[in-house]
Amino acid sequence: MTESAKSPRNRYRAQVRAEIKELGWEQIATAGASALSLNAIAKRMGMSGPALYRYFASRDELITELIRDAYRSLADTFRATATDGGDLADLAHALRRWALDDPQRYLLVYGTPVPGYHAPEDTTAITAEIMSTLLDACAATSADTAATALDAHLDEHRQWDGGHPAPAPVLRRALVFWTRLHGVLSLELAGHFAGMGFDPAQLYAAEMNSLSAD
Repeated sequence: MTESAKSPRNRYRAQVRAEIKELGWEQIATAGASALSLNAIAKRMGMSGPALYRYFASRDELITELIRDAYRSLADTFRATATDGGDLADLAHALRRWALDDPQRYLLVYGTPVPGYHAPEDTTAITAEIMSTLLDACAATSADTAATALDAHLDEHRQWDGGHPAPAPVLRRALVFWTRLHGVLSLELAGHFAGMGFDPAQLYAAEMNSLSAD
C-alpha cells in the first residue's frame, strides 16, 4: 500500500464513504432503492448536500457502489463455498442464506430495476465470477444428456458465461438452476408466500433436490 493510500485524509474519506453507504442501505430498507436521496443522507450526517457530493457525485454513483458491494459479497460467498468442497446443493444453500441475511441487498440486484438507473458494464465482471463458480459446480456433476434446442441456442449466445468453456448442456443446467432458485427466492422475499400456510424453505429444498437430480 502506498503512503498516499495510508494518509489520514484517505482513511477519513474511506470512513465517510462507508458511512454514506450504510445510510444508503438504511434508506433502501425503509423506502426502496428508488427513494434513495443523497440530500437526505447528508442531513442525517450533518453535512450539506454539496459536501456529500464530494464523496459520491450522484445518486446513481452510490447505487452502483452498493450494487458492486452486493455482487462482490455473493461472489465471495460462492467462492468460499466452492473452496470448502461445496457442491451444487451447497451453493444453493449458500445462495438462500445470503439472500435471507440481507433481503434488501438481494432485492437491489435481483429485484425490480431502479427506474432511470443503468448499471455500468464493469459490474458484469463480478457477476461473471458468480456464474463461473456455478458453471464449475454444474460441470462437476453433469451427466451426458441428449442435446436440446435450448442447448444449441445457449451455445450461440454465451455472453453471460464469462468465457467459461462449459459445453452447452452444462450452460443449460446452470441457467435452469439459477432461474428456478431465484424464482422461489424472489417470490419469498417479496412476501408473495405470506399467508399461504407453507414453509418456503421446504419449497426451495424441493426445487434444489430436483435440480441436483437432473
